[in-house]
Amino acid sequence: MSMSEYDAIVIGGGHAGIEASLALSREGFETLLVTQSPDTIGRMSCNPSIGGLAKGNLVREIDALGGEMGKLIDASMIQMRILNRRRGPAVQAPRAQADKFSYSRLAKETVESEPHLHVFMDTVTDIFPENGRAAGIVTERGWKITARTVVLTTGTFMDGRIFIGEYDAPAGRLGEGAAIGLGDSLRARGFHTGRMKTGTPARVRKSSLDFEKMERQDGDDPMESFSFMTDTVSRPSLPCWITYTNEETHRIIRENIGRSPLYGGKIVGKGPRYCPSIEDKVVRFPDRERHQIFVEPEGEGTEEMYLNGLSSSLPEDVQRAFIHSVPGLEHAEVIRPAYAVEYDYLDPLDLFPTLESKLMPGLFIAGQTNGTSGYEEAAAQGIIAGINAAQLLKGEPPVILSRSEAYIGVLIDDLVTKGTKEPYRMFTSRAEHRLLLRHDSADRRLTPLAIQIGLAGKDREERLQRKENEIKEISAILKSRRSGGKNCYEKLREPEVSIDSLGLEELSSYSPAVLSTAELDIKYAGYLEREARDIERSRKNENMAIPQDFDYDGVDGISSESKEKLKAIRPLSIGQAMRISGVRVSDIAVLSVAVRSRERG
Repeated sequence: MSMSEYDAIVIGGGHAGIEASLALSREGFETLLVTQSPDTIGRMSCNPSIGGLAKGNLVREIDALGGEMGKLIDASMIQMRILNRRRGPAVQAPRAQADKFSYSRLAKETVESEPHLHVFMDTVTDIFPENGRAAGIVTERGWKITARTVVLTTGTFMDGRIFIGEYDAPAGRLGEGAAIGLGDSLRARGFHTGRMKTGTPARVRKSSLDFEKMERQDGDDPMESFSFMTDTVSRPSLPCWITYTNEETHRIIRENIGRSPLYGGKIVGKGPRYCPSIEDKVVRFPDRERHQIFVEPEGEGTEEMYLNGLSSSLPEDVQRAFIHSVPGLEHAEVIRPAYAVEYDYLDPLDLFPTLESKLMPGLFIAGQTNGTSGYEEAAAQGIIAGINAAQLLKGEPPVILSRSEAYIGVLIDDLVTKGTKEPYRMFTSRAEHRLLLRHDSADRRLTPLAIQIGLAGKDREERLQRKENEIKEISAILKSRRSGGKNCYEKLREPEVSIDSLGLEELSSYSPAVLSTAELDIKYAGYLEREARDIERSRKNENMAIPQDFDYDGVDGISSESKEKLKAIRPLSIGQAMRISGVRVSDIAVLSVAVRSRERG
C-alpha cells in the first residue's frame, strides 16, 4: 500500500515530534506526523513539569524561535517558580508543574488544528533511501509513504523494554507497546545504535497521604509566563510537598538489591547519572542518611501524586515497602508502579550540527533518539530539526546556533562533537557564556532569526520591537535622574541597589519583566562586554570552515588518533574541531594551516 508523497514525515508524537512537525507545517510544507497513538501526543511520561535550571532557558529559546512548548505550559501550569532567585541571573530559570492531562490535550489540539499538518496512526518499521537520500517510510501495517525529508523522534519507544523487578516486557511506556523493527532496519542500513535506560517513580493516591508530616512548598505569586507571547498567567496554584527517606527505607532497598534488574544484569543500558534511581542512590552514597523526595500533583482533576526522587525498577512489593517507610507515605496507595525503560538510541556523532544524518542525507534525528533526557532537550532538538528540514526543502542555508547564541547551540554542539554514552542533560555549567544566555533574553537573541526564516508572525515581531524600545526608554530615564550624587543609571550598577529601590515614578508604567531585563543589562554590562570580546576572539575559529571532502590523511603532522576522530566526526569548522575530545592542540594548529592552504588554492 502506498500514499501520495508528503513534503515531510515526522516519526513520533512526543515533545521533539511536536516541535518538528509544527515548524515544518507552519512554513507551509505538507507534513505527516506518524504516531503509534494520537491519544499520547505530548504525553508527560515522567515528571509532570516543564523547565528547571538551564531547561527553562531551553523552553524560552524554543518559544523565541516560534515553538509551542512555552505556550502549552503557560496554559496548563498548576505551580510556577523561578529557581535560584537568590543567586545570580546566569543560573536562574523558570520551572512549572503541569496539569499533565491538560498539557497533552492542548498539544494534541494544536497539532490537529494546524494547516498542512496531518496525523496518522501506525508504527514505522523502516526508513528507506532513494539515490542515497531519505525518501520515505514503511509501516507495521504495510504502508509505504514517500516524502522529500524525514524527521525521526522515537523517544524511548525504539525497541523499548520496561522492567519492574523480575517482570519485563516490550514497551516504550507502561501500558504502551514498543516500536519493534525500526532499530534492526536502521542497523542494517549502517546506523550505529546503543542502549540507554531511564526510569520513573510510582504514582500514589493523594487522599492516602499524610501531608502533616511533610514540608509544604508553594509556587510564586504571581505566576510568570514561559512564552514571550503570554501577557499574564491566570491558573490555579497547587502546593508541592517535601519529605525524606530514612535508614529503614535504605535497609529495605539494600536487602532486596539482588532483585533489581539494574543490579541483576538484565538492564545493560546506561542510565542518567544526574537523575539516578533510589536504589542507585542508596548503593552509590552509603553514608547519606536521607534523600529528598518531592511529592508533586499530576493535575487538577486527578488524585495521582508523583514521587520525584523515588525512581526505581525494584519489584512492586519492595516498592510498596520502602514507600511506606517514608514519613507521610505510610499508608500511600500505589496507583502506578515505578519502572525502568531501556531503549535504542542512535549515536549523535553520526549527525551534522544541523541534526541531519551523515549516513542518510535528508533524514533528521531529534530527541531521546539522540541520547538525551528530558522534555526540554527533546523539544529543543525537535524545533531545530524541523527548521533545518524546512530549510532543506526551501533550498536555503541551514540554521546552526552557536554556543554563544543559545543553550540549544550548546546542547547540539555537545551531542554532535562529543557524543554521549549516558542520557545527556542540560546544565548551566555546560555553557561558557551563560550570562549572555539568560532566560529573559531569549527573544532578543533568537526571535530575529525566527522572523527571518518565517516562524515569527507580525505580533511576535512587534512585541520584540516594543520590548527593545522600552529598554532604551528605561535607560534614558535612569540617566536623566539622580540619586546619591550619581545618575540613577550609574547608581544601579552598585550591587545593593535595585531598580525598585530607586523609587522612580516614571518607571511604574513598565512591566516587571522589561524592568528586570533592563536592570540586568545595566548591572552586568561590564561582564557582558567582556564576554562579547571573548566571543569575537574565538569567532575566527568558528568561521574557518572545513570542507566536507577534506582529506585528513593527506595532512602530515596530525597524529593518527586525531585523524581518526576528525574523520569520524567531520567537523564543519576549526572551532568545532577544537572541541572534539582527544584532539590535540598541536594537531589543530597543523589542521588550521592545511585548511588555509587549501583555501588559497
